[in-house]
Amino acid sequence: MDDTRTELVRSWLRKASNDLKTATILGAAGGPFDTAIYHCQQAAEKALKAFLVSHGKTPERTHDVRKLAVEASAFEPRFNDYVEIAAALTPYASEFRYPDDLAETTPTQEEFDEALKHAQIIFSLVLTLLPKEAQP
Repeated sequence: MDDTRTELVRSWLRKASNDLKTATILGAAGGPFDTAIYHCQQAAEKALKAFLVSHGKTPERTHDVRKLAVEASAFEPRFNDYVEIAAALTPYASEFRYPDDLAETTPTQEEFDEALKHAQIIFSLVLTLLPKEAQP
């Protein structure tokens, strides 16, 4: 990987790491869980985009974490094992972001805990697959 691509991957991973930190801090404080769960989705999305960039792909402008995991699996088959948890994170890009008179607009502690665990799994996998010089 050339220096420019390495720095771009590192930038994506820094953003993903910051999203994980934000989610963790908010979760430990007891919320707000609607914001915290959004950052879980964002962490996984950005980590997968970092992985794709590391392989010379320009990531699509999408919040579909499942789609990104499927795309990443073309380069690393282990991502196939995580498509289901990626799919579970995808709705959190918007599900709790806006008020809706007909639906609950705040996730539960349990929903948040599961989303955080899923985001951490995806982020950790990406880190294990990238060279040290690309890591934040």
